[in-house]
Amino acid sequence: MNSDLSTATNELIDLEDRWNAHNYHPLDVVVERASGAWVYGADGRRYLDCLSAYSALNQGHCHPRIVQALQDQAERVTLTSRAFRNDQLPRFAQELAQLCGMEMVLPMNTGAEAVETSLKAVRRWGYTVKGIPEGQAEIIVCENNFHGRTTTITGFSSEPYYRDGFGPFTPGFVTVPFGDAEALRRAITPRTCAFLFEPIQCEAGILIPPDGYLKAAAAICRDERVLMVADEIQTGLGRTGRFLACDHEGVVPDVLILGKALSGGVYPVSAVVASAEILGVFRPGSHGSTYGGNPLACAVARAALRVVVEEHLAERSAELGAWLLAELGGIDHSHIRQIRGRGLLIGIELSVPARAYCERLKDLGVLCKETHEFVIRLAPPLVTSREDLAWMVDQLRAAFAV
Repeated sequence: MNSDLSTATNELIDLEDRWNAHNYHPLDVVVERASGAWVYGADGRRYLDCLSAYSALNQGHCHPRIVQALQDQAERVTLTSRAFRNDQLPRFAQELAQLCGMEMVLPMNTGAEAVETSLKAVRRWGYTVKGIPEGQAEIIVCENNFHGRTTTITGFSSEPYYRDGFGPFTPGFVTVPFGDAEALRRAITPRTCAFLFEPIQCEAGILIPPDGYLKAAAAICRDERVLMVADEIQTGLGRTGRFLACDHEGVVPDVLILGKALSGGVYPVSAVVASAEILGVFRPGSHGSTYGGNPLACAVARAALRVVVEEHLAERSAELGAWLLAELGGIDHSHIRQIRGRGLLIGIELSVPARAYCERLKDLGVLCKETHEFVIRLAPPLVTSREDLAWMVDQLRAAFAV
């Protein structure tokens, strides 16, 4: 490595550690530009991005169609607030609702905001439509869930570290084991308004439920008049080999939460998508966001959706993911306990902490990250070529050959 580049990298790392809060533990690579599946560091090296900003970059870095939409809209109007209308929001809402086979959209900015919006929506539905007594609505969630970092959301996390020092927490949540449909059935009471779940638990280590679980959960929710709320922020928009992860079992949730790749990694966009009965519980003044539904975000999201559909990214993910799983299965090492995944969302579970392997892979030119300490998460952009993935597999073999 060029010594001047190395010095510049170290100076930037020191600067961040001095002035930025330490709420993350990043790998020590400083990205200064990116394109497609590759990022370029201040150290002069090129790295294959196998994290995709936690699936926000399904379309790859700086996709030209999405960046062009951003630039074009930025020259026209960026923000109106919802005090006025704009020409992008209605088109975005229609296109997203129709893609999801639903009736209404409520746009927000971050994934956590969309989850919070869904919680408010299902509680108000529980009171105004189902008839649950005021203040008694319950929402069922799953163990090992990850839905964001707000105080309410961390309050129903089963990870002690996420909760430590942030209480008191919001009541009204009941936890059941992930993948256990009968546990869901037993937890439902007349006060239950919704069941919030991830089709695949990403932060928990790429945990895939048993076949038939989603379909069984949907039937239970339908029978018990409980809203089924799917958090597809990390699993949606082609990541698992279908447009939505719920599509693998033909399940249509009552409420769909989207984010991350809805922006193409360019500008924060999230949304709650549901029926008019559910999102119709909101009235003017009951919920909002100054930036939610802004014209810049809507123009970017419309382009991001077109890229997913028109470039057949879900189909690419299904094909490349199946090939990649087979290739990874050929790596034999005593530290590897299990390799699992769906589409281009793959977890390598180890018997030792995964951080050292992620550091080793970084040195070999592959960027990935550990999750829940023992799992390496592999989630490259869906535009990654098979040749680049084959190169990545070679680097994994080298990392495990040490």
